[in-house]
Amino acid sequence: MTALVLALLLPGTPDARPLVWVADGAGGLGGCSGSLAKAAALCANSVEVRQFYWSHGSYRVIRDQTDRPHSVAQGAKLAEEILARRTCEPGRRVVLVAHSAGSMVALAAAEKLPAGTLDRLVLLAPSVSSGYDLAPALAATREGIDVFCSHKDRAALGVGVRIVGTADRGSGRAAGRFGFCVADRARVRHHWWTPDLRATGHTGGHTGAYAPAFAVAHLFPLIGAK
Repeated sequence: MTALVLALLLPGTPDARPLVWVADGAGGLGGCSGSLAKAAALCANSVEVRQFYWSHGSYRVIRDQTDRPHSVAQGAKLAEEILARRTCEPGRRVVLVAHSAGSMVALAAAEKLPAGTLDRLVLLAPSVSSGYDLAPALAATREGIDVFCSHKDRAALGVGVRIVGTADRGSGRAAGRFGFCVADRARVRHHWWTPDLRATGHTGGHTGAYAPAFAVAHLFPLIGAK
């Protein structure tokens, strides 16, 4: 019997499933959160997917990518929501997943959280700069940060970033294409795209890391899905 069915039958029983907060990429289209919800359905809803909507509005991609103060402010709101849920469910596993420009929001949120609030932070094709200081966000996690990168992400994180810049308004290259410059490789783990991942629907592009089959095979084990 799945955890979801048990929770419905026993309303007083704490939800044992991991709680996954999702900060989608720029444009407010819900691609990542929607795809992870589909992946969860494939796994008998073994995780709870909770979208945090932070965008300026549908299709406002450039505004979302370039307005760092807005992203930081939204990150503070996300931190408040995470803490509120954690107060109600103190023993529950909590993972924060972000895609592209949503990574700026997620990092800002993690920087506001007390140490060890998150079990894990997962960044998919982050459009922040490679030189972004991850130390403050890393402190909020128990298990560290996982970063999914692809050198093939040439349109969004290549041409796009050269035109409008990174989400943190930093200089240089996007971390989702070139990785973060970090010394602690044990706590900040990079997962690079390889051609064999095409079978999971991840062809190396900007949205491949949240394809449902890829999520089930490579993200859900990190999330802690049973």
